[in-house]
Amino acid sequence: MKQDFQQILRNLNRKATPKRIALLEVLDDEPVYLSPEDIWHRMKKRFGRLGLPTVYRNLEELYEGGVISRVLHPDRKLYYYLCRNEEHHHHFICVSCRRVEDVRFCAEKELQEVVREDIRGKVLSHILQINGLCRLCLQKEAPVHAY
Repeated sequence: MKQDFQQILRNLNRKATPKRIALLEVLDDEPVYLSPEDIWHRMKKRFGRLGLPTVYRNLEELYEGGVISRVLHPDRKLYYYLCRNEEHHHHFICVSCRRVEDVRFCAEKELQEVVREDIRGKVLSHILQINGLCRLCLQKEAPVHAY
C-alpha cells in the first residue's frame, strides 16, 4: 500500500520534490530500519548527484514532522523507519536483523502518576524503544538438538 507522499509533504509545508518522495519510497520499501548512509546509497543509484547532508536534513525534517520514526541503536547511531501505524504505540527493535515491530503497550498514565507524585513534575512526552532479538533471530541462535 503506497502512501500519498506528496500530500504528506504538503501537510508539512514542504515541497514534494522527487528526492523527498524517493527518500520516503526507500523507507516504505523496507520492513527494517535504515541508516542515513543506507538511504543515501539507494537514492544515489537513481539520482547520481545527491549529498549525504541533504539526506540527513530531510530525515530530520520528516522525523520532526512525525512522518518517520527514529531508532537509537545500541551502536549509538541513528536509524530511521517509516511507521504506518498512526495510533499511539512503541517499537520493538531487533538489533540483529533490523526488523521493527509495533508494541501496543504504554504505561503513560502510570508514568504520569509516578512523576507527579514522586518527583512532583509533569510529563510532557515520552519515548519507549525496546531493543532485543525477534522470534526469527532467536530461532537462528537456538542450539540444535539431536533427537
